[in-house]
Amino acid sequence: MTTPFQLLGFDHVRFIVGNAKQAAHYYQSIFGFEQVAYEGLETGSRDQVTYVMKQNDIYFLLTSPLHAQSELNEHIRLHGDGVQDVAYTVDDAKKAWEVTTSRGATSIREPQVIEDENGSIVMASIKSYGDVIHTFVERKNYKGFLPGYKKSNSTAKVNPTGLNFIDHIVGNQPDGDMEKIVSWYEKIFDFHRFWTADDKDISTEFTSLRSIVVASENHKVKMPINEPAEGIKKSQIQEFVEFYSGAGVQHIAFATDDIITTVKKLRENGLDCLPTPKTYYENLEERVGKIDEDMEVISDLGILIDRDEQGYLLQIFTRPIQDRPTLFFEIIQRKGAESFGKGNFKALFQSIEREQARRGTL
Repeated sequence: MTTPFQLLGFDHVRFIVGNAKQAAHYYQSIFGFEQVAYEGLETGSRDQVTYVMKQNDIYFLLTSPLHAQSELNEHIRLHGDGVQDVAYTVDDAKKAWEVTTSRGATSIREPQVIEDENGSIVMASIKSYGDVIHTFVERKNYKGFLPGYKKSNSTAKVNPTGLNFIDHIVGNQPDGDMEKIVSWYEKIFDFHRFWTADDKDISTEFTSLRSIVVASENHKVKMPINEPAEGIKKSQIQEFVEFYSGAGVQHIAFATDDIITTVKKLRENGLDCLPTPKTYYENLEERVGKIDEDMEVISDLGILIDRDEQGYLLQIFTRPIQDRPTLFFEIIQRKGAESFGKGNFKALFQSIEREQARRGTL
């Protein structure tokens, strides 16, 4: 079935955070994002403040409430700092809203035309899983980011780290909800099942999970959906659900063309990544075949490698970026591979389990 509108890719991701100014400094100093726009009291926004952070094709919106009575405070109370909106660029926002709501999606915001001196944008929003929404952004008649935002530059020197675009965004669900959410994306967006893994693929001695990746027809949008599977101990997915108070975005994967250079820069900036045991690299070339990169450098940096029929990929995962063990990031470089590192999941899970044991939540 051909969808009556086209998803052109991820437009932006909005985070609700306790202190947007400090969060903006974190994403600039650690990840190399540049502040490009601002919305707050100075621009006429009386209820919330937002810093727009950009690196190549990645846009993060960091939003904080300005008053105690703001409904955004409930999002922070329940989830801590977390993703509220995964926005898509579309060719026709009105059509996207009409089609998705006619198929059963709950409307959050009806189509609205917003104008300023840079042109006009059409936006509309629907509810997704948990407290996550999807905003449709039609920007073909607009130059700039969004109306209502003032251009703003970072005051300190910005050092980009080579993050190019969002490869995928992962959503964790309570046990038993994965199929329901996957079916929702199939019904509402005509997404197809792109890749799957069950508890036989992704398990250790103690924990396991199930995962299905849904993707748009053009593969510009890929959304892995996870749920915990039964194990001897509590999985990282169940840990997330408990600390996040339900379903939510677990991690965002950044694509890079040179993961070695990117990871070196990120580590120099102070980014804390999950450690990979040296045993992982024993006979690794026999498991994944020849790679272009220096295996010693890969090992020193703790980068994981996996191969599928199309090629191989390199990836690394950060520790949670806040005290709640919830949101984290992935850095990924694809060299032909279209999968999601199934061969690395056991090593990744074992690393996460060691972190869970330190936290007393395994």
